Amino acid sequence: MQFDPQSGWCTGISHCPSDNFNERPDGEISLLVIHNISLPPGQFATGQVQALFQNRLDPQAHPYFAGIAGLRVSAHFLIERDGRLWQFVSCLQRAWHAGVSCFAGREGCNDFSLGIELEGTDDLPFSEAQYNQLTSLTRLLRQHYPAISLERIVGHSDIAPGRKTDPGPYFDWQRYRASLV
Repeated sequence: MQFDPQSGWCTGISHCPSDNFNERPDGEISLLVIHNISLPPGQFATGQVQALFQNRLDPQAHPYFAGIAGLRVSAHFLIERDGRLWQFVSCLQRAWHAGVSCFAGREGCNDFSLGIELEGTDDLPFSEAQYNQLTSLTRLLRQHYPAISLERIVGHSDIAPGRKTDPGPYFDWQRYRASLV
């Protein structure tokens, strides 16, 4: 995997471009937000996360989808359970992953963050392959965006407390942070 700073896209990974992005107001990238997602909830490798991020989710395919099919959301990256890495939005663009959010007194975290989704739930540990891929991706991104210090790598729950719980209690922050030192 390599990173092209001119395009904001990684090479050597799967691309699934989303229309759910816009321009960053200042071009700043100084925060990394870790999420979890599975569609339907608790089911993996369904391709439905990709469908959601590409506005192709069929509301008839599962009862849960009826309530979210109209959402216009995205993330920069998704790491599946087997470690496969997908990119949906250029890092130079503002993906729509954080929603109403605040970090260090600054609102609108999408403006200055990158979002990484881990295929998972709040109720299950993440896989070895996911931690390995997350570490590799984080190291690569931090090489190109040095403002993302260890203190500026957070969970969705940290920037949207009370509204979001991901990546959840099974995400091993100590292991992840130690892998980046």
